[in-house]
Amino acid sequence: MKAYDIKKGNVVEHNGGVYQVRDIERSSPQGRGGNVRFRFTMYSVPGGNKLDASFDGDDDLREVDLARRQATFSYMDGDAFVFLDDEDYTPYTLDADAIGDMAGYIVPDLSGCYVQIIDDAPVGLQLPQTVTMEVVETPPELKGGTATKRPKPAKLSTGLEIMVPEYIANGERVLVNTTTGEFAGRAD
Repeated sequence: MKAYDIKKGNVVEHNGGVYQVRDIERSSPQGRGGNVRFRFTMYSVPGGNKLDASFDGDDDLREVDLARRQATFSYMDGDAFVFLDDEDYTPYTLDADAIGDMAGYIVPDLSGCYVQIIDDAPVGLQLPQTVTMEVVETPPELKGGTATKRPKPAKLSTGLEIMVPEYIANGERVLVNTTTGEFAGRAD
């Protein structure tokens, strides 16, 4: 597959690793005879490590067949996370290394996840855009004469810490953006 044929979301092999393309920047130099260059922002599968790489438009890249199955988080098996396929209840076990930093967003019965599969083996996970989580510890709202919104730290049920608006209290359920790790609103 040529570099100019690749779209966001494609999975390619590069330097002996497998990467999913998340962003593509196209640059064409001024003047005659300039080759168009493509800069890909890619994340390794599994692991999710970021890699920036540049290619000429006619560089060859091998596309890898990556299947995505919608699944729901079921339970922990030691350090491994077990997800069940939403259609046929096939269990997919992903170890802590494959999950990485995403572990902080995985709550009981989390649905809307996609398990990434290469050659019938689960290798990665794609979380939903937002996850509903419970605030377990945050300082009380300060009563005062200020009209400004001051964020405060909050510890969530998985141990993850985020900044939330002052009006959020212990026990409330909040939406957390899984891409940025930021507060995205009240859940209920």
